[in-house]
Order: sequence, then C-alpha cells, then structure tokens
Amino acid sequence: MSWRDLYCGELRTEHIGKRVTVAGWTATRRDHGGLVFIDLRDHTGKLQLVINPERAAEAAATAHDVRNEFVLQAEGEVVPRAAAAVNPNLPTGEVEIQVDSVRILSRSTPLPFQLDEENVDETLRIKYRWLDMRTDRMQRNFRVSHTVVSAIRRTMDDLGFIDVWTPSMTRGTPEGARDFLVPVRLQPGKFFALAQSPQLFKQLCMVGGIDRYYQIATCWRDEDLRADRQFEFRQLDLELAFAEREDVLDVMEAAVVSAFEVLGREAPSRPFPRIGYEEAMAKYGSDKPDLRFGMEIEDRTEVTRGSEFGVFGGAAAVRSFTAPKAFSRAELGRLEELAKEWGAKGLAYLVVDESGEFRSPIAKFLSEPELAAFAAPPGSTVLFGAGDEASVARVLGLLRLHVGRALGLIEAGRNVFHWVLDFPLFEQDEETGEWTFMHHAFTAPIEGHEAWDEANPAAVRGQHYDLIWNGWELGSGSIRIHDVALQEQVFRTIGLTKEESTSKFGYLLEALAMGAPPHGGFAMGIDRFVALIAGEPDIRQVIAFPKVSSGSDPLTGAPTSMPDAVLRELGIKALPRESTGQASPEQGEDDS
Repeated sequence: MSWRDLYCGELRTEHIGKRVTVAGWTATRRDHGGLVFIDLRDHTGKLQLVINPERAAEAAATAHDVRNEFVLQAEGEVVPRAAAAVNPNLPTGEVEIQVDSVRILSRSTPLPFQLDEENVDETLRIKYRWLDMRTDRMQRNFRVSHTVVSAIRRTMDDLGFIDVWTPSMTRGTPEGARDFLVPVRLQPGKFFALAQSPQLFKQLCMVGGIDRYYQIATCWRDEDLRADRQFEFRQLDLELAFAEREDVLDVMEAAVVSAFEVLGREAPSRPFPRIGYEEAMAKYGSDKPDLRFGMEIEDRTEVTRGSEFGVFGGAAAVRSFTAPKAFSRAELGRLEELAKEWGAKGLAYLVVDESGEFRSPIAKFLSEPELAAFAAPPGSTVLFGAGDEASVARVLGLLRLHVGRALGLIEAGRNVFHWVLDFPLFEQDEETGEWTFMHHAFTAPIEGHEAWDEANPAAVRGQHYDLIWNGWELGSGSIRIHDVALQEQVFRTIGLTKEESTSKFGYLLEALAMGAPPHGGFAMGIDRFVALIAGEPDIRQVIAFPKVSSGSDPLTGAPTSMPDAVLRELGIKALPRESTGQASPEQGEDDS
C-alpha cells in the first residue's frame, strides 16, 4: 500500500535494518528538548517513532506540532532499542523507527476525553463513539464480535444451512414487546411494524422447502433498555425442517463451541446439561439459573404444614436454601430489605452457630421434626421464603444469586452452559387473568399434550427450550406447530376469535394448510453472546453505535421531531403525551 508497508503492531526484530513506511494515530508525544518520541497506533498495536533533529531536521520541526490523535505517516529505518529502553509490555517493544520524514495527514481538535482515561461518562463515550472506537477495549470487542460471527457462519455453512434474507418491515405479531411502527406514505394511516424477529418468515421458508435456513438477523423491539437490551439487536436465527428437539439443540451447541474454539478458549463439553423448567424453578427459583454454584432451594411445604409458626403453617409454599455462613443480625437485616424489595413480606431464618445450635426468633415456634428437617452444618444460615409458589420462587431465586455472589461462591472463569426444557405452553396474565403464550403462539405442545381444556390449559407443556450461560439467557427456540388445526386451537386458547386469527395470521394458516413439514428452530442474541464472551458488563460495549438507557442516541441526536409537512404527507399527526388518552371517534379519524 502506498500509505504504509506494514501495520504498527507488526514491527519486530526481523525488520531491523529495513526502511519502512507506517501510518496511524498519535497515541502519545514526548518532547525531550531535542529528540521527539511518538507512539504511533493503529488497530494492531503501537510502535515508537524517534525523530532526531540531527538526522531529520524537517521531520523534527513537523513533530513539534504533533498532538494526540493527529494522523501521521512516517518513513525511516527500523533499529533496535537500547537495552535500557526495551519495553517488555509491547510486542514491538524491542525496536523503534529512526524517522527520516513525517507527514501530518490529519489534525485533531482538542479531545473531549483522553483515550487512556478511565471512568469516562458513557453518554460522552457514545457521543464521541469514533474516538471510543480507537481504544484497545473497543477494538478488541469489535474484532471478537467479527471472529465469533464468522465462526458461527462457517458452522452453519458446514451443517448445510443457507443464509436467507427476510424483510424488516412486516405486519406486527404478538411476540412479547411493543412494535416499532413505520408509516407508509402511499397508504396514509397504515403502518408496517419492524420485525421483532423473522419468526413467521423462517417458518414459511420451511413450508417453502428451504429445509435449513439461517441469518444473522437485525431485530427491533420497543422496550426499556437494559444491560442486555437495545431497541435494535442482532440474533442468530435458524430453522430446520423434519427436525426434532435434539436436532436443534445439537446445531446450537456446535455454533457455540465453534466460537470458543476460534478464539482459542476452552470450549464447553457437549452435550450441554439439560434440566426441566419445573426443576429449574423448584431448585433455583429461576428459569435461567446460574449453575456455577450449588446452594439449591429445597421444598419445605409438607414439613411445615400445620406448623405452629403461622407464616409457615398457612403458606401455599415454603422453601429454603442454606448459605455457608452464619450471618450477623446486620447482614440478615440487609438481606430482609432485599427480599422485601423483591416482593416478600419478610425473611425468616435459622442461623446455625459453631456449636450446631439454632439462633433465630422463630426457632421456639418450630417442632423437633421441623428443626431436624432444617439441620445444617455449623456456621451456616437457612433462609426461608413463604407465600404463593411464584413469589417464593422469585424471591429465593434472587436471594440465592445475591448470596452466591456476596460469598464468592462463583468460581471465576468457569463457564456453564445448559438447556432449560419443557416450559408451560401457556401462562395466565396476572392483571387480566386471561391465558397467553409463555414463549410465542407458534410453539408446539409436547407429545401427548395436543388436546387441552381451552379454558384452563395450565398443565400443557410446550416443546420450548432456552439456552443459558452462567445465568444469562442467550436465546430461545421451539419445535413449531405444523398442523393448522392445532395452530387454530392455540389461537382460540389465547383469546383470538376466528376472524382475528384470520386477520392477523391468515397467511400463516394458509401456508400450514398447504403441506407444512415438521420443523423447529432457535434464535440466539449475538450481542449478548459476544458481550459475555468478551467479558463485558453490557451489550453496548460490543455494538458500534448503541443507544443509551433513555432510548436516545447521543451521537446523532436522534430521535427528533418531524416537521408538520412531513407528518401530513404520511397521514399522521403528533400529539402531546398528555393528549394521547381517550379520543373521540372523530378525533381518531382526523389523526389517522
């Protein structure tokens, strides 16, 4: 290349004596009253330039004007560093370039933050993302992301999948989050929805005989932003025809393992462990349990039935886990505050002192059989939850995680992947009491559960599976419904009339009625997976241009309001938030 012979990070002792041209950004400049030292940086690393006025007077004059983040091109001879000047922390630390000429290719205005500065406000980092991208951290993350995605693509290709692009603008489908809507100028008052996932399109690919489909799909969901959520995100989306559950799980395990192997990491052993949904909720209080430590939850309901301790005796569910520490009163007080924040009315406990005796205000209300059932090693604490089954599972699950982290029970560097299987097909909405789907409306029931009471389908289990890594849900999948009558039965159960089902999903029902093969698939969050594999706390650190938690983009200033003329052309009208409540039919027509 005319701009450079090699990258900054490639310089080694074998280049000594050669003349080279390099180019990059100025990381640091040090003026020693004559000699000028510049650390030049590109994505491969740093090298040291030495500009000596006795060797290159013109280059030295130029170097005095250089500041951090100026873009330079330098030409000179590679020489060994003096023994005392060798930098063992840099791959290029044994050599340097004695510069004969240097050009300033681009200057930089004063920086809003220094690239080596710590604790820079994240909004500022994202506003000046082009600067943040130059840091070692972000360079590493983007290249890890590229390497992981490339490995996944190779795996999918090797397994006979083909990459099929599906549209982003579609009809909204109920998938658990709000849709982003796109107004259509040619049809005023009508909207596309940005696809939350390619779910129905990939099922149609199976009906169309594609057999094995995948894509790294961009998806959109209008939901609150968190560490693992953005409005727009990528997922590995795949579907297989004539597949059973184990076929899908095998493909996903191969994709995950390939990412570890290409990065030179120790890959998880296959097959990944499998646990059922009910077991996960009972033992860990979560459908995405962290299995890197034990401290399992135990059911105490039968032991405490009729207990003199009224909180236990009258509770629908009583459960506990044993922490390997005898907590102090202050520590127990803080744990109780957390339990109340998570919905508990209080926190019962039994502290087992070093002599094996129980220390607790509830001990006097418990019978000998109860105390015997709660026996625990000296120097430990038994923590209880009592109430309805769902709230007890939630509170103890969160407490288990908190205590595990606080006591350092999670082994650093350990990775545990596992599957959670056999979820309920339906769940009841806490507010309305109506039945809805737990995953989505296209998941098939497990064999033998194809017929159910549509008014009370609580016992129906679905062929749904989640992939969990160290307590993080990487993605979900299922074997799909390929029988049109069964699909219509699901729609009825979640309260859709025949007219509504036809209006929203008529094209799917037609496709299923025209020779749909058995099929199943999966979708894994790429950004979440890459963030975890890169050791980052949130997905914003592996996305080039993310949004902040408010949902705005500090870099571009989006979102912005639109001129009335533009909105009129689209057939819509912007209303103040306080005016978006009940509107008369006439107002609704005018605003369409």
